[in-house]
Amino acid sequence: MVDDLEALRRKRLAELQQQQASQQMGSPDMQAAYQQEQAKTEMDAQKQAILRQILTPEARERLTRVKMSRKGLVEQIEGQLIMLAQSGRLQSKIDDKKLKQLLLQMQPKKRETNITRI
Repeated sequence: MVDDLEALRRKRLAELQQQQASQQMGSPDMQAAYQQEQAKTEMDAQKQAILRQILTPEARERLTRVKMSRKGLVEQIEGQLIMLAQSGRLQSKIDDKKLKQLLLQMQPKKRETNITRI
């Protein structure tokens, strides 16, 4: 009897919380935006967990610093590293030295411009 009463209380509390959340969200558009934000946050957390497994702490730190100035490049590298890890093609953790090599390979080649005076 006590367990049934407690279960009913929990169910009612959950219903009230859901009702309150829907009232705060307002329109269905806001609810969709909230759900998208939650999905993005969850996906980012999964990505970070995978990167923690395949990168050494030094490499993660370097990647974070590079992300401040070259966000697109870092996102591209992170995507490739995650794909390699998921396909099982990484035999060991990527250290700082290997990450430096990857960053250099992924950087676009700089064009050298020479100006000659006549």
